[in-house]
Amino acid sequence: MLSISLVVMLLLGILLWQGKALEQELARYKEQERSLTKKVEEEKARTEEIDRQKEYMQTDEYMEETARDRLGLVKDNEIIFKEEGE
Repeated sequence: MLSISLVVMLLLGILLWQGKALEQELARYKEQERSLTKKVEEEKARTEEIDRQKEYMQTDEYMEETARDRLGLVKDNEIIFKEEGE
């Protein structure tokens, strides 16, 4: 009878130990899931920003701004004032 009780106690201890290990593993997986979910949300926001930038780059406003900044172009009716020494 004592040996049966000892075996049952030993099996109970092993089950408790395994349960604790599984709880720790589950906690790690939940943390990993939170981290990955955060990264997915960040990438979605980044994708939306890229899409907005892409749409803006197809507008006349962007093309005009680029022509002015990079190519130095001006409209026909504009007068450019430059400081001395430029």
